[in-house]
Amino acid sequence: MNTLSKLAKKTIELADETATVAFGQALSALIKNPMVITLQGQLGAGKTTLSRGILQGLGHCGSVKSPTYTIVEPYRLPAGQVFHFDLYRIADAEELEYMGFGEYLAEAQLCLIEWPERGQGFLPQADIAIEISQSGDGRCVTLAAYSEVGEQLIGQLDLDKG
Repeated sequence: MNTLSKLAKKTIELADETATVAFGQALSALIKNPMVITLQGQLGAGKTTLSRGILQGLGHCGSVKSPTYTIVEPYRLPAGQVFHFDLYRIADAEELEYMGFGEYLAEAQLCLIEWPERGQGFLPQADIAIEISQSGDGRCVTLAAYSEVGEQLIGQLDLDKG
């Protein structure tokens, strides 16, 4: 999926869903617009939970549901237009072109993309690729930077999280 070399990488253990949301909120404070963040992991790994934390951290007050059936959920926030994608139901990456994915990217200050492997060959290079996996009752979250903006964000996480 990621064709460029990783510029930085950081792995964080999160105890539970509450910690995952809190981490997303902390991450949101470091996001520089525009940015593309991909989220990978098995069903139920916590991709939408982490996205909820990011969106709440950016000022969203309502619920955050997985856009599995709608494919995209838009959020107009103080930071700008944010699009939350779930590509799980995409059978062919070319479908993204038919749904006007390029226009979403042009408008977005932030794109959160779950199941990016389903859009391989069509999606832009992520600034940050996040891999989430189960770790006991918690989650193991690995962030990899593929742009200078992403590298700066991970560097700031290192300062904030030790």
